[in-house]
Amino acid sequence: MNLGFIIKHHFFGAFREFFVYNHNSLEFRAKTFALVIGANLEASVDNYIIVKDIGMKIYKNDEDRANLLTLTTKELVQKIKENNGLDIDTLVLHIQRELKNIPRYAKKIDIQSLEKLLELTYDKDTLSYQQNIIEFLKNLKEEILNTRKDKIKEDEEKINSKY
Repeated sequence: MNLGFIIKHHFFGAFREFFVYNHNSLEFRAKTFALVIGANLEASVDNYIIVKDIGMKIYKNDEDRANLLTLTTKELVQKIKENNGLDIDTLVLHIQRELKNIPRYAKKIDIQSLEKLLELTYDKDTLSYQQNIIEFLKNLKEEILNTRKDKIKEDEEKINSKY
């Protein structure tokens, strides 16, 4: 990799929340993808290609934003794999906490997109684990959407998002 790219990547990563519109929303999506990918110890580059493709759809062909979603997902998965202050259980807690504080994020949990990642898992135990994670996210999403409808509507009236 080019030294300039590496320096730019680290600088941008450190100050991402200042430079990226709706950084928290993007990071939440990355956490859901990382939760499923991180459960697979044999995750491949193909997982990130799927994330980028999904990002291109979500962000209406904004390649920079799709790349940022992919990069953030990769960073989170790397932390999980290296046991660098993040594991699956901690990531689940982060997602639950964010949904408690910002219930409209439940709409950002796209079960169909997450299920596309399962196509790349060949180990039966890992696949079962990932399916359980997706089922958990689906139930969590439905619970939040049903119990926090008023708060979600109130928040959405205040927010003007292009995504």
